[in-house]
Amino acid sequence: MHVFVTGASGWIGSHTVDDLLAAGHTVSGLARSDASATALEAKGVAVVRGGLDDLDVLAGAAAAADGVLHLANKHDWSDPVGTNAAERAAVEALAGALVGTDRPLVVASGVAGLAQGRPSTEADANPFVGPDTMRGGSENRGFDFVDQGVRAIAARFSPTTHGTGDHGFIAEIVAAARRSGVSGYIGDGTNSWAAVHVTDAARVVRLGLEQAPAGTRVHAVAETAIPTRQIAEAIGAGLGLPVTSIDPADADAHFGFIARFFGMEMSATSEATRALLGWEPTGPGLLEDIAAGAYSEPRVA
Repeated sequence: MHVFVTGASGWIGSHTVDDLLAAGHTVSGLARSDASATALEAKGVAVVRGGLDDLDVLAGAAAAADGVLHLANKHDWSDPVGTNAAERAAVEALAGALVGTDRPLVVASGVAGLAQGRPSTEADANPFVGPDTMRGGSENRGFDFVDQGVRAIAARFSPTTHGTGDHGFIAEIVAAARRSGVSGYIGDGTNSWAAVHVTDAARVVRLGLEQAPAGTRVHAVAETAIPTRQIAEAIGAGLGLPVTSIDPADADAHFGFIARFFGMEMSATSEATRALLGWEPTGPGLLEDIAAGAYSEPRVA
């Protein structure tokens, strides 16, 4: 099929594009910058110039595709309201272009806030509804279009989709360790994160696009629950830094914006996803990746 991908040059998106092409699909990708356009063209991807605010561009590219992967997000932590509004509007534009076609729309989501006191599962409904909630309630907004003939699917990613070249949450935690000279965890460090290698996450997205029924939630989760203290210990070992607990009251000063996430319980399972898609992760685990030097180079801003 021909697949339109937002975020096609991003961390998860670029690996997903590679996986789509290897599986025989053709791809068009949204590109805001010349650098992104050049990177996509080098892979044989048809470039669609524009950004998430260019709703007519999004709708036109979606209408011309056999399926859509919405993997982009502004991630502007200084303007969460604007980021959430843009996310919701983008989903509405993409889904609106697919009404009545039964074509797939995969919307990126996460596992934060889905369950209390246990790992979240695919059966857990997303509690974020409406424009003023996390991601603008985009997962549920996408599902609103199922009754209008859109095969909407939510791809929920682990808080860390790790690998060499990752500039996401783990890279931010590593950067905080470099700045401070200690590898920290918050409180007793018993809260846990789910994790998945980026190549395994890319396969979940492709398989979901190809196979998942309308209204399905799939979890890109390889490891269910890694205590954050173990993550800090692996980072400390890799950097040769001492490992220490950071008082929750000092977490923002130590970690920056990532503190709000590193102190959360974000564990999740993927049994239903594995059964539905026949997916099994094959990439390295998070602690293995850290030990192998995936985050050994200082992050370039």
